[in-house]
Amino acid sequence: MALDIKQQDFTVERDEEKCIRCQVCVRQCANDVHAYDKDEDRVTSNPKSCAGCQRCVALCPTNALAVRRNSSELRDNANFTFQVVKDIQKQAEQGGILLTGMGCDKPYTIYWDHMLLNASQVTNPSIDPLREPMELKTYIGSKPNKLEFSNGDIPEIRTKLAPQLTLETPVMFSAMSFGSISYNAHQSLARASRDLGTVYNTGEGGLHKNLYEYAANTIVQVASGRFGVNPEYFEHSAAVEIKIGQGAKPGIGGHLPGEKVSAEISETRMIPQGTDALSPAPHHDIYSIEDLKQLVYALKEVVEYEKPVGVKISAVHNVAAIASGMVRAGADFIAIDGLRGGTGAAPTVIRDNVGIPIELATAVVDAKLREEGIRHKASLVVAGGVRNSGDVLKAIALGADAVYIGTSALVAMGCHVCQKCYTGKCNWGIATQDPYLTKRLNPDIGKRRLVNLLHAWSLEIKEMMGGMGINTIESLRGNREHLRGIGLTELELSILGIKHAGEGW
Repeated sequence: MALDIKQQDFTVERDEEKCIRCQVCVRQCANDVHAYDKDEDRVTSNPKSCAGCQRCVALCPTNALAVRRNSSELRDNANFTFQVVKDIQKQAEQGGILLTGMGCDKPYTIYWDHMLLNASQVTNPSIDPLREPMELKTYIGSKPNKLEFSNGDIPEIRTKLAPQLTLETPVMFSAMSFGSISYNAHQSLARASRDLGTVYNTGEGGLHKNLYEYAANTIVQVASGRFGVNPEYFEHSAAVEIKIGQGAKPGIGGHLPGEKVSAEISETRMIPQGTDALSPAPHHDIYSIEDLKQLVYALKEVVEYEKPVGVKISAVHNVAAIASGMVRAGADFIAIDGLRGGTGAAPTVIRDNVGIPIELATAVVDAKLREEGIRHKASLVVAGGVRNSGDVLKAIALGADAVYIGTSALVAMGCHVCQKCYTGKCNWGIATQDPYLTKRLNPDIGKRRLVNLLHAWSLEIKEMMGGMGINTIESLRGNREHLRGIGLTELELSILGIKHAGEGW
C-alpha cells in the first residue's frame, strides 16, 4: 500500500481526565474520527478524516475535546503554501478534480468591509425607528415607466401592473436544492419564509409535495437539467427563476451523485432512484438572448402572466451587458450570484478562480441599466457573501432591490462552514441525505433560528436607516451618495460609483 504523505487539516485533543467514555463523540461523528476501544475502555481519535465541524466538541458533556487547526507547518513559502502542497499531493494520489463546498475562501478584497454608510446630523435629522414608522416592504418585478390614472374624485390606476413578489424585508433565501440540502433544511426555509413574509428558492432539485402549502413563499427554479419541472411545480410557486449560472461554479453544470438520490429525491426530481442527476453546463435550448427570450415568454405563458419570471446568472466580467440583454429578453427580475456564492459541490479551482465579487457586479449592472433607461423594467437581486444587515444595506445602496442569502441561512441553522458538503456527511443534518444525520436538524428549531436572524437584521436595518434619516428602503435604493469607500483605489471607487471617505456631497 502506498504511503499517504498528506498532512491532516485538524488535530483532536482529548483530556483523558475529563473524558467519561460516554461515546457521544463516537456516535455523532459521521467521518469516523472517534472510536471506542472496549478492551481498554478508552476512546481514541484519528484526525485524518476530521472535517472540523466541531459537533463532537459542542456535544461533549464534560468539555473534554478540542478540535484545532493542525499546527504542523511546512517550510515558509509564499507560493507553495501548505494548502497548495496538500492539494498537489491529493491529486497526485487520486488523479481527479478537487471538490469543495461553500463559497470562495480566498483572501480577495471583501468590498462590503471597505464601504461606509452615511449618518444624519443637524440639517437632516435622524429618525427614531422605535417611535416612527419605517418601511422595509419591497416589490420584486417589472415596474412601469409611468402610471396613468382615471379622472374622478378618487383616481384609479389605469396602467396594468406586472406581477410582483411582495417582501416584508429585502432579504430572500437563496436557491439550495433538495438533494444538496436535506428535506428538514428545506422545510425550515419554507416555514421561516411564510412567517417572515419573504420567499425561499427551491434550487434546481424540484419541489417536495409536502411543501406545496408554502406556494405563496416559493420561487421555483428551471435549470438545464429540468429536474422536477412539471405543471404542479409552477402551480405551487410565487415566481419562476431560470438558472443559467451560480457564483461558485460559473460556466459549468451540476452533479448530484446517485448515492444521494433517495426515493424521495427520485420522486421530486423525476429521475430513477440511485442514478446521477447531471445538469449540463448550458441549457440546450439557450444559445442567445433571443433563445432566452423564448423561454422567458414560454414560462410566462405557463403561469398565465400571473407570476414574475426571472433569470439567475453568475457575476462575470461582462455581467452588465449580459444583464441588459436579459432585461430586453423580458426578465422581470435578475438574480446575480457573486464570486463568494456558496455551493454543495464544486471544483475547487472553479470556485476560487472564476467570476467577480458581487459588490462590483451590483454596481456595474445597476449603472448600465440606468444608463440605458431600462432599470425599472426588472428588479435586481444579488447574492454571494452577504453576511449581515450592513451588507444588505450596502447592496441596496449600490443598486440592488433585495438580496439572497444562502450560507448565512445555513449557518443560522447550525452549519459550521467546514466545506465538506459534497461528502454528504454533514454532522449538523443540513447538507446530507443520510436518514441518521438529517434527524439532527429539527425543522421547528431551524425555522425559529431563521426567523430570529431576519428579524434581528430587519431591526438593525431600521436602526441604520433611521440614523441615515431615511424611513423607506426605496429611498436608499441605488443612492450611492450614502456610501463612501475606504482603503480602495481610484479605479475601484470608480467601478463602485462611490466617493472616498472624507469627500462631501
